[in-house]
Amino acid sequence: MEFSSSRPGGLSTISGVFAPVALSMFSILLFLRMGFVVGQLGFLMTILQLAMAYAIVMLTVLSLCAISSNGAVEGGGVYYMISRSLGPEFGGAIGVLFFVANVFSCALYISGFTEALMNNIGNGQFPDSPAWRFVYCVLVSLVLLVLSLLGSALFAKTALITFVLISVCYGTWIVSVIFNGRMEVLIPKVNTPAYRVLVNASDPSQGTVEDFNQTLTANYTGWSFHTLGENMFPEYTMDYTTEKPTDFALMFAIIFSGVTGLMAGANMSGELARPSVSIPRGTVQAVFMTLFVYVMTAFLMATTSSRYLLQNDYTVMMDTNFHRVFILIGIFSTTLFSSMSNLIGSSRVLNRLSHDKLFGCLLRPAKIEIGDRNPVVSVVITWMCVVLVFLVGAMNKIAKLTSIFFLLSYMGVNVATLALELTSAPNFRPTFKYFSWQTCALGVVATATMMLVVDASMSALGVVVLMSLIMVLHYQAPSVSSGSISQALIYHQVRKYLLLLDVRKEHVKYWRPQILLLVSRPASACSLLDFVNDLKKSGLYLVGHVRKGEMDSSQVVDPLQQVFPYWLSLIDYLKLKAFVELTMSNNIRHGIQQLMRLSGLGAMKPNTVVIGFHELAPSQVTLQESQLLKDLRFSKIDRAAVVEYFTAGDYMPKELDGNLERLTPVDYVNVLKDVLHMTKNLCVARHFSKLDKEALARGWNGQKRYIDVWPVDLQKPQETGLGWDNSSLFLLQLSCILSMSSRWRSYTKLRVFICVNSLQDMHRRERQLKNMLQTLRIEGESSVVPWDHVVCHYQPPNATASANTATPSVDLPPAYVSAFNDMVKRYSEDAAITLLNLPVPPDNADIDADRYLEMVRNLTDALPPTLLVHGVSSVISTAL
Repeated sequence: MEFSSSRPGGLSTISGVFAPVALSMFSILLFLRMGFVVGQLGFLMTILQLAMAYAIVMLTVLSLCAISSNGAVEGGGVYYMISRSLGPEFGGAIGVLFFVANVFSCALYISGFTEALMNNIGNGQFPDSPAWRFVYCVLVSLVLLVLSLLGSALFAKTALITFVLISVCYGTWIVSVIFNGRMEVLIPKVNTPAYRVLVNASDPSQGTVEDFNQTLTANYTGWSFHTLGENMFPEYTMDYTTEKPTDFALMFAIIFSGVTGLMAGANMSGELARPSVSIPRGTVQAVFMTLFVYVMTAFLMATTSSRYLLQNDYTVMMDTNFHRVFILIGIFSTTLFSSMSNLIGSSRVLNRLSHDKLFGCLLRPAKIEIGDRNPVVSVVITWMCVVLVFLVGAMNKIAKLTSIFFLLSYMGVNVATLALELTSAPNFRPTFKYFSWQTCALGVVATATMMLVVDASMSALGVVVLMSLIMVLHYQAPSVSSGSISQALIYHQVRKYLLLLDVRKEHVKYWRPQILLLVSRPASACSLLDFVNDLKKSGLYLVGHVRKGEMDSSQVVDPLQQVFPYWLSLIDYLKLKAFVELTMSNNIRHGIQQLMRLSGLGAMKPNTVVIGFHELAPSQVTLQESQLLKDLRFSKIDRAAVVEYFTAGDYMPKELDGNLERLTPVDYVNVLKDVLHMTKNLCVARHFSKLDKEALARGWNGQKRYIDVWPVDLQKPQETGLGWDNSSLFLLQLSCILSMSSRWRSYTKLRVFICVNSLQDMHRRERQLKNMLQTLRIEGESSVVPWDHVVCHYQPPNATASANTATPSVDLPPAYVSAFNDMVKRYSEDAAITLLNLPVPPDNADIDADRYLEMVRNLTDALPPTLLVHGVSSVISTAL
């Protein structure tokens, strides 16, 4: 395990984080747009928008610092930190957005560089049109591409030198402000709207024409509180590069796009000596330093330059400096450095995305690296994306899109930290302590609000893209060893609501089956496993298994830990929504008692136990590879290995430690009695190897198959009325739930049979049955059948017994049981499934176990898949 993240020979905090972040946050805003911003917003609104932008930035910085100081950080920057903190779906989605934001930002800075180049060096010698500006931007980006291909080490090592150079250039402007007096400043010719004059002054309808022979100037007043007063409040005009009116949202987009470089240090995480220390410290220092510089710059411009000058000359800082070349060097340095920072940073994100295989083979070429892990293909792909962004056009258009993408990325960082904090994960222990869930939540709200302010429609589209990416990656991303925040969030919420789920507040209206299916050999019970999955009706489903044996102190690990992954994989491959419960006991019956008592959690404990019938011989293995799903993303065991494990000849010795004994009839019947003694509903399943879901879907002679219900109490044949007990009502409830299941609803119909002793009662009883089904809101056919030919075989063992006394199940005459079986076969021969009342197990299993099982065997002989049911509690309500 790696406890240290230091890299010998890596970059320091100053050169690796502080300088890149400061340079990226200065960017074009400091030298090219600050005058325009103050001219449109005024000093007070500029300070307010700077405060808003930096509040969002600072809240995000706090979240970023928390994540980056919570463990070792590798290459990939913000994407690496978020994906390793939240999992691939969140990290991948935010990583894609961050990649796009950096691409747009890179294009923004290159456009700014080209604009400064054309306005100050071209002097009209080079053609100037949107098409030519696109060509110039591509040429500049080619230079950056070559520099980026040489590796990030050259870029990082020059960061400090570039920062010193820009500081000197900015210092020359400060000196100029101090010593310059009042003067007239020429309005640049690129401001074509300012040079437009009427073709005919007496007829304005003839339009305007650009007259560059005239000389237009604006006042630079030097230090003047009168000038400050004039520049105090907003005065929106238009952006002369796009000739579109300005407003609060556009100006915020311009400001925010200029201060989005806070991730520049995190993007260099792979080259830092101590990223967990350097990223928080260097980023915070750079944020506060750049905020101070921006506020001071706004104050100096508002105090020295007239409103007309600020609104009509984007290069006012250059035109008021004692030598233009210093500001020109500053512009070129900041824009080139910032654009290169974005180009390299986004390429590292793309490279890490490809290594994590989040988008399959789509990004496979981006994994190619040369030399000192330089991702050359990622750099080239990123450059191509930047070239496409140049087609958007003017710089201020790109600024709005850049702001939205960065705001989305920052919102993702805040959401990541908020989720980690709210889940109270014990291993989330960042060394950076100056954050809380309140700061994270405030960051989320602030970023979301400002996205709506900048452009509500584009922001909504961005959120839709983000959610779509999260959903796609949730289902398609490969499993990773770093974990996923979704599991922590689910755990946190489940625990909270489980505590609120109070067993004392249960009501029969909201009853649902919570089933424990006892399985000895899953390879022979696949159909039953799948059937119970349909029967659970969004309730709890547990698959329980008892391994015969005991814990050996000499064993290194619990033997159940070795087999548990195979059971989980089987459940996944069968597409069951079930939990697995395994236990070990020297006595299988005692192990089943453990499962019934301890399975589940809180109020989510099984109320119904399903068990297969005790056949004379073990059931045949039916598990085949074709029955399982072809592929599972998160399963570490392939389906062939699962099938081989559960169908191998040595499976039973492996599971039962060499003891091949099955449950004896006595133990089996005692298990049935244990279920009832624990006041749990009991279901005994037989013939489920005959259940064929594919045949069910095909139908029978083009018609739906039936779910046949026979709520007849064989032990009380004299009770032929509709005063059903809990067991019969439970039988009816289960059949109704099964008919409501999505897979059974389309291909089956419910049919309820009532037996009568005389033909004259048939119509009355059928009418009563229909009324009862209607009262219980159960859709199904009713069928009344005479069974006097069955009852005639019934002879109470004790003639003096009360009419309401049930005959012990083992004393039921074989002819009576066989006659009932023949009747069920006649009416339900082609049914998809049959549900019967389970005769109550005998009191003395030691003596009567074999007779009881033989009676049940005769009762269900040659029937379709049959579920024998005995209910012990009320499960149906007719009240609202």
